[in-house]
Amino acid sequence: MNCFIVNKISGNGRALRVWNQIEKRLQEKNVNYCVRFTQKPKHATSIVQELISKEKVNVIVVVGGDGTIHEVINGLIGNNIPLGIIPAGSGNDFSRGLGISLNPDKALDRILNDEPQMIDIGLIDSTYFGTVTGIGFDGKVAHVVNNSIQKKIFNLVRMGHLSYIISAMKVLFQYSPTDLSIVIDNKLYNFQKVWLIAVANLPFYGGGMIICPKAKSNDGLFDICIVQGMTKFEFLRIFPLVFKGMHISSPSVKIMKGKEIEIHSPTPLMIHGDGEMMGQTPVRIRIEPCALHVK
Repeated sequence: MNCFIVNKISGNGRALRVWNQIEKRLQEKNVNYCVRFTQKPKHATSIVQELISKEKVNVIVVVGGDGTIHEVINGLIGNNIPLGIIPAGSGNDFSRGLGISLNPDKALDRILNDEPQMIDIGLIDSTYFGTVTGIGFDGKVAHVVNNSIQKKIFNLVRMGHLSYIISAMKVLFQYSPTDLSIVIDNKLYNFQKVWLIAVANLPFYGGGMIICPKAKSNDGLFDICIVQGMTKFEFLRIFPLVFKGMHISSPSVKIMKGKEIEIHSPTPLMIHGDGEMMGQTPVRIRIEPCALHVK
């Protein structure tokens, strides 16, 4: 059974339109399928668990965005059932990072015809993530984005990254960088005036920003981007470069690699994973190699 989980409000309603298109193709191809629609936050996780217990599942397909994928991953880990993705959200960073077409028909063809690939997954305390977790400035921006009106407006025109940019500008003038310590694979590092730390399993977040250009989801390692020691003006000047991955040339941006990361800060810093809020520091993050099949 090919099981589809549809978040009807992803992309401000685009996911439902995409599903209607996909369902017609499934019927034309005589594909055996079932569909469930999410009704509330974290509902997709429980739907996955229900489907696995009641159906003979070949693949679970998300029709939605990174938030829905995040929920489904947290229900799938530990099973050998592949995850299929038909992107229909505002950011679609998970799909972008894996080279999955934003065209629904092409994404469906991939699911029906291609062999699954194994990818690594990140773990924050007891919650999994697929793309990037951000700490500090990033976490605060994600919090503002998730509570913003403009997110819905920009989703209508499929320009979700603009919501991130506007929220980032709001946070910038209120945010103060902080000193903190990071333990990477049991080695301690101390950094001063840190703006953000991004721990990446894939290169993209925030609707197409290339925070860690060389991050790979099958190498058993995180890429870790640390932005520190710059003024607000310097941060504002470098910020646009992230859309081309050129920010890493700045002496204030450090890229490291590791399997396990612990972050400690004098005051709690907000954390997001896949754009979803996931608590505050202190935090422990580790890679789970080859933990998920993706079609």
